[in-house]
Amino acid sequence: MRILHILNDCRELGNGIVNAAVDLACLQAQAGLEVAVACGGGEYEALMKPYGIQCFYLDQRRTPIQLFQAILRFRRIVQTFAPDIIHAHMMTGAVLARFLRQRKSEYTLISTVHNEHQSTSILMGLADRVIAVSQSVAHSMHERGVPIHKISVVSNGTIGSPRRRPLAETEPIRLKRPAITTVAGLFYRKGIAQLIEAFVQIADANPTVHLYLVGNGSDRLAFEQQALNSAFADRIHFEGFQPEPQRYLLSTDIFVLASSREPFGLVLSEAREAGCAIIASEVDGIPEVLEGGKAGILVPPGDVSALSRALSYLLQSPTQLEHWQQRAQDHLEWLSVDRVHQETLAVYQDAILPGFASAHQRLDSDCMRLGKE
Repeated sequence: MRILHILNDCRELGNGIVNAAVDLACLQAQAGLEVAVACGGGEYEALMKPYGIQCFYLDQRRTPIQLFQAILRFRRIVQTFAPDIIHAHMMTGAVLARFLRQRKSEYTLISTVHNEHQSTSILMGLADRVIAVSQSVAHSMHERGVPIHKISVVSNGTIGSPRRRPLAETEPIRLKRPAITTVAGLFYRKGIAQLIEAFVQIADANPTVHLYLVGNGSDRLAFEQQALNSAFADRIHFEGFQPEPQRYLLSTDIFVLASSREPFGLVLSEAREAGCAIIASEVDGIPEVLEGGKAGILVPPGDVSALSRALSYLLQSPTQLEHWQQRAQDHLEWLSVDRVHQETLAVYQDAILPGFASAHQRLDSDCMRLGKE
């Protein structure tokens, strides 16, 4: 089987879509499959090279000249690599692969929907099969018109990622404790403003607690100003993008993901493995990652009071803090990248040979159908 992944780029900037796709490509190549990646280039090319993954340059920026050049280059890549499967992880790649396919048998098109809240994500439904990274994403795509028989759920996972060292070999960074941490893009939809506000509400009663914001984004200046306007700016730390966020997670007492939209939340998998007590929004795919609240405390999205109460609950009870840290590390096997690889391969095989789908994939479809009824 020859597999061509299409991405916008493969840069090491903390983009969850890129991270998940690179993990998958590496495991597929490690398993002996012929794998290539077409994208605008990036630091992960050096990681993929030892796996024997071919990297083709494909600039998909949506300007008339770039798109015309992308069409020509895409056809040359397909002719050169002759893929059996094209796996598109972003919208432009899915559209190119669908409309430039010269005949149905040239290749099978698979798309993975990582961010279904974007209006353009419906175009991912042009693929022959659509992989949803959570049941929540699957329901949303079906409601927007993608036929149920085209959708398979393959939940994300990060444990065993080839992008990073094993946790046992990772040296924790020294943080001021107790430490509350988030690892996220600094955008309003990630709930950063609500997290800062909740921290300010509990900071006076917890004079030694510190907040660490790991990541970058276009709204960073607004959040920095929000922190400066508070009485606790010296205890709110903007750490920027970190290539090894696990160093922070290993020293974190409470990890928070306060997103208002979150199809899955790869970082929750990493926080669970690191043994953080977790508080996260009860929205989209987050409850699935936290197993319905068994592995972390769920709070309503955007509810600052609920978030501050959850933080106070853990900070004021060492017993409960330890309890939720242990709960986070229970039942981690399903969050492995190897499981993602195996289930994705089953989707490929079923797309090529209909009827191959594994029992759990058929059960997923049945559950989705029953949920709609």
